[in-house]
Amino acid sequence: MMLPEIGDLGQEKLKKAAVLVIGAGGLGCPILQYIATAGVGSIGIVDFDKIELHNLQRQILYTENHVGQPKATTAKSVLETLNPLISVIAFEEKLTVENAAHILQNFDVIVDGSDNFATRYLVNDTCVALGKSLVYGSILKYEGQMAVFNHKGSKNLRDLFPEPPNADDVPNCNLNGVMGTLPGMMGTMMAHETLKLILDLPILTNELILFNTLDWNFRKLKF
Repeated sequence: MMLPEIGDLGQEKLKKAAVLVIGAGGLGCPILQYIATAGVGSIGIVDFDKIELHNLQRQILYTENHVGQPKATTAKSVLETLNPLISVIAFEEKLTVENAAHILQNFDVIVDGSDNFATRYLVNDTCVALGKSLVYGSILKYEGQMAVFNHKGSKNLRDLFPEPPNADDVPNCNLNGVMGTLPGMMGTMMAHETLKLILDLPILTNELILFNTLDWNFRKLKF
């Protein structure tokens, strides 16, 4: 609140905001931690997966005691401990064409931390249909990318990539790995952009951030 661009009114905006995070994994964990402790008043979590031992290297919301438990409900419990003054809703289910609109409709901002193209395009298309702002990010190995889609008339994922690639041609973290600190950096950036969006601060508009943490090559592309 000491920042002149935020102040008491900005903190009230955060308190009144409702943010839905898709995925409570590598990206979702830091996103959820930072928006919860920033005071976002209502947070939704969509994840149907359970916590596994190999997740813990990068999903630092969880501990070994949580292995085998559902990610969504476990994340809800941890966030409520971090900030008991907010409301957290867990959707322990897979996002599908049938339930996407129903789940997304009551949230102001959607943050996509999913790990597959089918879900990313489903989230994007649902946001476009409902007029929801979307903070998008993805990671692989040492690289990450981030954009804000469909905010106040800005472009969406299909304007950048009209169709998803063939699933067999796309590498993923399960098969190719990821440096454990990368989702922390990417997720924190996504949380930062989400808070800025709620606070009406300057955000990415028709721009894609690309960065490689091996050589710290950082680019911003307009589309």
